[in-house]
Amino acid sequence: MQKILIIEDELSIAELERDYLEVNGFSSDIATTGEEGLQMAESNTYHLILLDLMLPGVDGFELCEQLRKTFDIPILMITARKEDIDKIRGFDRGADDYIVKPFNPNELVARVKAHLNRYERLVTRNSESNTIHVEGLFIDRDSRRVFVNDVEKTFTVKEFDLLVFLATNPNKVFSKNHLFERIWGIDSMGDLTTVTVHIRKIREKIEPIPSNPKYIETIWGVGYRFIKSN
Repeated sequence: MQKILIIEDELSIAELERDYLEVNGFSSDIATTGEEGLQMAESNTYHLILLDLMLPGVDGFELCEQLRKTFDIPILMITARKEDIDKIRGFDRGADDYIVKPFNPNELVARVKAHLNRYERLVTRNSESNTIHVEGLFIDRDSRRVFVNDVEKTFTVKEFDLLVFLATNPNKVFSKNHLFERIWGIDSMGDLTTVTVHIRKIREKIEPIPSNPKYIETIWGVGYRFIKSN
């Protein structure tokens, strides 16, 4: 049974999330503070974390950053704040998705399932071509590690998934809609800002000059493509 950690200071919301998750076959634990959530994450095995943004003490942004230093499991940030800047801050700190309160519990469960299914497939997939090497960029799909000129770079789950998808489909242009559906797994249920932020973060890690990328090109009005010379 897959186990989920719910970090939420409003107990009624946490219990609602737990009830819907358990009805759908998941096991879950609840932490009501950031400190408690970090301690539970470090002392147990979880497959996904639901993280509230507005927590007493250590807030969701700081906690997400701390969790991401150790864990590569999906982290879904849940908040009542709708501002794009908050979403960007969350993605910058390693969140994989962003769900705004009030939310439909069935949508929450659908997103949880989508993230878990994709993560499980990606970490267990046995591919004939498990490495990608392009002009100083080396990607090991089995170990989920990325090196730029022999220097290892740290990637979140979705940053790695997005980079691998583009790199394994070189010179093809993909729209933001297509990338969101492919990587996040739920058509039209997310904010396409998610894709833009993740592309920016990837460029900051792999591009010599992020403002003039050599690997991931923007096709204005269309989308993105990974450049690979023949």
